[in-house]
Amino acid sequence: MRAVVLVGGEGTRLRPLTLTAPKQMLPIVEQPMIERVIGHLARHGIDDAVLSLGYRPDAFMNAYPGGNIAGVRMSYAVEPTPLDTAGAIRFAAGHADVDDTFLVVNGDVLTDSDISALIAFHRQSGAEATISLTPVDDPSAFGVVPTDPEGRVEAFIEKPPRDEAPTNLINAGTYVFEPSVLDRIPEGRRVSIERETFQALVEARTLFALGSDAYWLDTGTPDAYLRAHRDLLMGIRPGPPAPGAELDPSLGSGVWRIGEVDVQSTKATRSLFGSGATVAAGTVVEESVIGAGAVIEEGASVIGSVLLPGARVASRATVEGSVIGPGAIVGQRCVIHPLSVIGAGAVTASGTIIDGQRVAEGV
Repeated sequence: MRAVVLVGGEGTRLRPLTLTAPKQMLPIVEQPMIERVIGHLARHGIDDAVLSLGYRPDAFMNAYPGGNIAGVRMSYAVEPTPLDTAGAIRFAAGHADVDDTFLVVNGDVLTDSDISALIAFHRQSGAEATISLTPVDDPSAFGVVPTDPEGRVEAFIEKPPRDEAPTNLINAGTYVFEPSVLDRIPEGRRVSIERETFQALVEARTLFALGSDAYWLDTGTPDAYLRAHRDLLMGIRPGPPAPGAELDPSLGSGVWRIGEVDVQSTKATRSLFGSGATVAAGTVVEESVIGAGAVIEEGASVIGSVLLPGARVASRATVEGSVIGPGAIVGQRCVIHPLSVIGAGAVTASGTIIDGQRVAEGV
């Protein structure tokens, strides 16, 4: 089966990181997000896919010039103008000459859902389209999707009060479509998949859904991006947190490394050090990912954070619950409080305090 992978968004909630790279090219524990998404498809027999591109398409084409990601053959469809979700699906599927049952996934969602089971349910039910659903604790922040006993979607209810929601299941962003769905999508304009396409399918009684309790995470915010790393480090998602990662008890409890690293700290726990990372003595590193070639100088602390490749934390600085972009420098004695995002190449002056801010340039 073939797949359409949606990666056209600008990733505004993750700026300034996405000013220099598409969201799906950002690493999740030293592996580009898109490789994790496509790798999951490959494990369920998907061997051919088309990337629906909009924002910075060259980043994908340059990174994968051979048209292969995680063992899946890729083609690229670049939207001439933003077409919204349904419009992008029609454009990409048409570009790739999709003419049989196909899969659609969002390129910024990490999940362990059973795609094979979703496809089997779709075929068994005789649906025109089938969507995967995932449970949430508070459905009032989402659109919930009630179904009848056979799994037929009855409605899309946008952000119901928590005590009035008929279900806690929301759209998980993975779909199985028959080619006839494409005929329901107007060509050449923005088309909302939930408000237009799915609504038409509900009225036709040909839209079904299947719930799943599998791991699911929309990585679109700084908090979620950090959580994606933490879940891998903490073993919430089983297995090594990244390709080539090895547990190295000599570096600390629950510490992983990729390749050769220089870690002098005796206070490293539940973290991962990428190839060529350098960590001085007298530092504290807890529940963090220290990217390839990143440097932490003497007396600094990095807790619950992500240093992207080539980032540097100067002596006696503190980084907590934040993301430091590639090549960025946190100056001496700086304090970076939770949910701050320091963009690629940014430099923070010595002694600066940054509290939940997004920094694109030097301060």
